[in-house]
Amino acid sequence: MAVARYKGVVDALAADIRTGRLPAGTRLPTHRELAVREGIAVATATRVYAELGSMGLVSGEQGRGTFVRDLALPAGHGIDQHAVAADTIDLNFNYPALPGQADLLRHALRDLATSGDLEALLRYQPHGGRPHERASVARHLRRRGLRVGAEEVLLVSGAQHGLAVSTMALLQPGDVVAVDALTYPGFKVLADSLRFELAPLPITPDGPDLVALERLCARRRITAVYAMPTLHNPLGWVMDAAARARLVDTARRCGLLIIEDAAYAYLVEKPPPPLAAHAPDITVYVSGLSKNVATGLRVGFIAAPPTLVPAIERAIRATTWNTPAITTAIACRWLDDGVVTRLEREKRLDARARQALAREAMAGLPHVGHPSSYFLWLPLAEDSRADRLVAALAGRNVSVSTAEPFTTSTHQPQAIRLALGSTDLDTLRQTLAIVRRAIDDDAYR
Repeated sequence: MAVARYKGVVDALAADIRTGRLPAGTRLPTHRELAVREGIAVATATRVYAELGSMGLVSGEQGRGTFVRDLALPAGHGIDQHAVAADTIDLNFNYPALPGQADLLRHALRDLATSGDLEALLRYQPHGGRPHERASVARHLRRRGLRVGAEEVLLVSGAQHGLAVSTMALLQPGDVVAVDALTYPGFKVLADSLRFELAPLPITPDGPDLVALERLCARRRITAVYAMPTLHNPLGWVMDAAARARLVDTARRCGLLIIEDAAYAYLVEKPPPPLAAHAPDITVYVSGLSKNVATGLRVGFIAAPPTLVPAIERAIRATTWNTPAITTAIACRWLDDGVVTRLEREKRLDARARQALAREAMAGLPHVGHPSSYFLWLPLAEDSRADRLVAALAGRNVSVSTAEPFTTSTHQPQAIRLALGSTDLDTLRQTLAIVRRAIDDDAYR
């Protein structure tokens, strides 16, 4: 009888949510109130909300309650660019491009077609890349403050693939990885797929709470820490040299592997040296050419301690065998002839212009971001609901993301992230005005 009663409560609430009788954003009764209303135990009420949460119908927020989710929003609130309709302006996913990049590709293909190396591109490549290509990446990394040899570099199919093969090779199911309470959604997907646990670290204005990391290591067995010290996604911070040194010191004392994600590091002019420069023996550095060159290029790279390179090479073999030879050849030509350096410089200027537009449009509102970042984080008023705002913007053909895809803790902040790099400047200016009006309208509901 108790099981039937519990299922009946779940089914009734689910039906009310799906039919709209309980609209998106509705705050549901507390666990105790639901228990009294339905004549069930408080523990059973908790189980009811847990099941509704697993169905994607509600979300619980620590200290605020349980709310009905907006079922019109795609899973992940639009972080997957394929969920965005053709007539929708995309401010949830960054694929920054500059005028003339198609011509760069056209010329590169012509040059490649007349080169004497075409026959080699038709064969399997070494799993970590050909020696001269690994050397090209090593020279590129030296310009980022990371001195590594070609034998410490591995080529992969984009930075996400780099994170995937690194975690496949170096972590086991059940391992615990310390991460920021707001972090890159792609790493959350890896944790779910590979069955390692994420332990969230509280956030400060300048980076992760390193005291909390030390306390976490004291009470739990932590295997690794995942960090974005140079232009954090989504918050845009750049950790200073002292914080980097402290993070490395904590990792050494606690026996942690450092996984350093530098996908957006190119946007910061003259940043402190990477974590991998401080601790090359315990750091796996991952980056790529998707943001600074083109998302379709799918060339990334890993710099790893020599002792870890064989395991990562095996993971590359298990997933792709090798990075596609043609795209790798083009990418390494652009690394060597200065095209990548020029594109990075131009995209830094482009990002600054877009960030300035966004800050002007959101003047007077709280915001978090770096002056040369392609995204801006907007914390909302205490009584606002991010999913309600995202739904309102979707109705105006604008797609943005809530905090949900980035959140690793039980507390999901009411905030939205604006990706600024996927539309032209005039469209961006007009769209930011739409976003501002929607935020103001929501505040006066």
